Amino acid sequence: MSSESRGPFMRAKSARISSQNSPGQSSVIVHALIFTMQILITGAAGFIGQLLAKELLNDPSHTLVLTDINEPPIPAGVKYPQNARTVTVDLLRGADSVVDKSLDAVYAFHGIMSSGSEADFDLGMRVNVDATRNLLEALRTTCPGVRVIYSSSQAVYGQPLPEVVTDSVIPTPQSSYGAEKVICETLINEYTRRGFINGFTLRFPTISVRPGRPTAAASSFLSGMIREPLNGEECVIPVEDRSFKSWLCSPKTLVYNLILTLSLPSNSLPPHIRQINVPGICVTVQEMMDALVKVGGEEKLALLTEKEDSTLRPILDSWPTRFDNVQAISLGFKRDGSFEEAVRDYRLSLTQ
Repeated sequence: MSSESRGPFMRAKSARISSQNSPGQSSVIVHALIFTMQILITGAAGFIGQLLAKELLNDPSHTLVLTDINEPPIPAGVKYPQNARTVTVDLLRGADSVVDKSLDAVYAFHGIMSSGSEADFDLGMRVNVDATRNLLEALRTTCPGVRVIYSSSQAVYGQPLPEVVTDSVIPTPQSSYGAEKVICETLINEYTRRGFINGFTLRFPTISVRPGRPTAAASSFLSGMIREPLNGEECVIPVEDRSFKSWLCSPKTLVYNLILTLSLPSNSLPPHIRQINVPGICVTVQEMMDALVKVGGEEKLALLTEKEDSTLRPILDSWPTRFDNVQAISLGFKRDGSFEEAVRDYRLSLTQ
């Protein structure tokens, strides 16, 4: 089955609905289609995997397979927890165990983050590249044409860059993580062109504000400088220039765009160019501090320390800070209204 013929909403269940038109008339049998999707999420123990799973498990039409190298939890408080099963697997050796013919879509979120990949080149290549190739081969063999939504990053870009990055700018990564993402983007393009999968690559902005603990991402402070103070904890900002800019997207908006990608027409992109720069907003460190003050109060600034990190700074400086998202917006993707909204969303989540 080609990537054009196989897509979302593959299995339809016929339902018989009886309705009485009026007294004396016989009932009418209506056949309705109730669509269901079987979705695999790799890296499902991570923040984005859990966030997406929570949203999907509030919809009765989805059944999920959640997999990670450590057993991923089923998100608490969802309406349909019975629609998910968890599988612990290392994709380097067991990708076949989580792939079967019933799959309609795959979200590929597994990986080692940016500073982690830079610190351990071999580990980054194994987890970010080799595991992805293993997964794609398993999908190609077992469920050809399945929709694959691959999580990439703005880290695929490196300097020199124009002030505003368009879709025509060629990725030239300046980090191992970015290089590994470019390799996998090329695989998604080629496997889609050949009809092995129906792939979409989403280049994420930095996601802020993330809940939980700091990660091995070079951009971790872009959540930490909001999250930690709102939780009464300290955070070190590894840049001393408050005009330093970042391209950000809130978790809520990211989930919206991830789910939108399930229903994108296969021919909405050329078969060999499957990358989409997910919309974000450009925010400076100072603007982030201002949002923190508006939401949490002036006293929260005392929990922030600014200290230049010479190891992280080259990675951070290599990333673009503004994008032209005309293509993504035309496909139905959306962006945040302001960073302050993202901070208010995070503070609200602390009470739920």
